[in-house]
Amino acid sequence: MLQSRGGRPPHPRTLAKAGRRVAAALVVPALLFTAACGSDGSDGSSEALTKVSGKVGEEPKLTVAEDAEAPDEAAVRTVAEGKGDKLDEGDFVRMDILMTSNGQELVNTWKQRPEGASEGDAHRQEVLRLGEGQGLPEPVTRSLIGERVGSRVLIEGTAEAIMGDSINPQLGIDGADGMVWVIDAVASARTDAEAEAEGEQAATGEGMPEVEADGQKAATITVPKGVKAPGELEQQVLIEGDGPEVEAGDGLIAQYTGVKWEDGEKFDSSWDHGGATAFQIGTGKVVKGWDEALVGRKVGDRVLLVIPPKLAYADNPQSELAENTLVFVVDIVGKV
Repeated sequence: MLQSRGGRPPHPRTLAKAGRRVAAALVVPALLFTAACGSDGSDGSSEALTKVSGKVGEEPKLTVAEDAEAPDEAAVRTVAEGKGDKLDEGDFVRMDILMTSNGQELVNTWKQRPEGASEGDAHRQEVLRLGEGQGLPEPVTRSLIGERVGSRVLIEGTAEAIMGDSINPQLGIDGADGMVWVIDAVASARTDAEAEAEGEQAATGEGMPEVEADGQKAATITVPKGVKAPGELEQQVLIEGDGPEVEAGDGLIAQYTGVKWEDGEKFDSSWDHGGATAFQIGTGKVVKGWDEALVGRKVGDRVLLVIPPKLAYADNPQSELAENTLVFVVDIVGKV
């Protein structure tokens, strides 16, 4: 649930908490991409202009060759080959990212820790479905197709070669500037876009909204008339799954529908945007109500959530949902 901005209607990738990363300002349309792939199983420095050092999973260090000129076509190198499953289009992938331009660090997920986090706590990572950019340039996400989980991949070229003509000039990046991305493919999962929680649904508790989930479409959520919205987080498991437990830092793969308590109006549903989608959970990348309620739940659960503004968008007054109590039905259909 990524945070809504600027009065635009929310959708699955725009309902998140607390602002967008720099990469989101660089969203590009679909690009034709010719990848010069190759790997010698080392750090790729024999072929690449940029040497990448450090172990996969740890923050990489970059050394750019003297007088190096960024290639006019984005070039991809496998820095280290993983031993996990081979990645394919449509897979959900959780990844770490380092992005630099002319030596300036613009994105570094290894340094993105939630407020109050300890050294051993999960840090913020990106979770997306391969083949769908979702805020990252298509050449970057497509560079992972054919790689294995546990791999580290280097993408380098001019900003124009990687980002296309949609570079945000406010970032001070020129199309001819050199750009380097390093991606670690941390984990992956394959989930049917039409997956949903299965089993007999329990009746909702007294004072809670009623839920009708007929499958393959947004749930119908009926807010009780004349009942004041709760001031604290309310939750109920409607279907109990038997899958693995969701831990902080996991990518939560879910179907969901959300309505406003005040008028019962639907403001978003994964079913309206192609089905199952994924968000990192437990690291402050989603609204507090999701983090508090869904860490510790199991794959296969259907959960009803009633989230007061203070655990939703009250701290983002520009959001059109800032003053609303939000009601969600969430099917946890996988994790990555």
